[in-house]
Amino acid sequence: MIQSLSCYRIFYTVAKTGNISKAAKELYISQPAISKSIQKLEESMNCELFRRSSRGVSLTEEGELLYSHVKVAFETLALGEDRLRNSIELGVGHLKIGVSSTLCKYMLLPYLKEFIKLYPHINISITCQSTNDTLKLLEENKIDVGLIGKPESLKNIDFYYLAEIKDIFVATKDYLRNLKARGVKEDRILQSSTIMLLDKNNMTRQYIDDYLQENHIVVQDSIDISSMDLLIEFAKISVGVACVIREFVKKELADGSLIEIPLGFPIHKREVGFAYKKSVKPSKSLELFVDFYKSHELLHS
Repeated sequence: MIQSLSCYRIFYTVAKTGNISKAAKELYISQPAISKSIQKLEESMNCELFRRSSRGVSLTEEGELLYSHVKVAFETLALGEDRLRNSIELGVGHLKIGVSSTLCKYMLLPYLKEFIKLYPHINISITCQSTNDTLKLLEENKIDVGLIGKPESLKNIDFYYLAEIKDIFVATKDYLRNLKARGVKEDRILQSSTIMLLDKNNMTRQYIDDYLQENHIVVQDSIDISSMDLLIEFAKISVGVACVIREFVKKELADGSLIEIPLGFPIHKREVGFAYKKSVKPSKSLELFVDFYKSHELLHS
């Protein structure tokens, strides 16, 4: 572009008003400055853009050609400004969240339900992955925030604690009754059962594998299941003993459809919370979400 944007704005305003005096008032600059800018533009284009008369100015054929393009450009800029202003006023934004399918159902959805009521113009994208995959997406800046089980090392991550969760083993009364009929003692249930666990890429599974190894519990028969919901459902039809999160089977434990198996060595509780990168400047949408869940916890604590 040969001329500056301000020069074209002057040309556009003069052409639109058809009068240098009116253009000067609209642009808050002097008439001589307007005339000088137009002269400079005509010299650079090597043609006359306006015809001058006592009644004002009118575009030449060359001026009409240039104006047809400049008009589109400034109308597009004005539209962009209006949309940006409207976006800011409405709070339009985009928030990308990473979470495991289990935590998404039982912990994230209640937060999102209230957040969306407050900020309906923020678009939400959710990537359901394991905690390990969520941490990787955070590192690669592919998501803004993750709902995860607290990892051993936080590195470049800010972690905001939400709750503790406890892993337990559960089965139906019928399954435990059948084990007892086969002579299986209570302290040998895990070694003698079909144990159902989340797949090996899941942080919960890795945590339970460590627990079993540390306590010298050798599982003879196991099934890998892709989701916590399926673990619960398989356990309820007596396929085997499932490792689940206590907080997510409160209903089943209360109505007796699942029974918690007592352990000689308790499984330590784990922390769950929101995580985001320290080194990345948060977007407005992320700032609103962070403020929301922090204030939400204060109100409910």
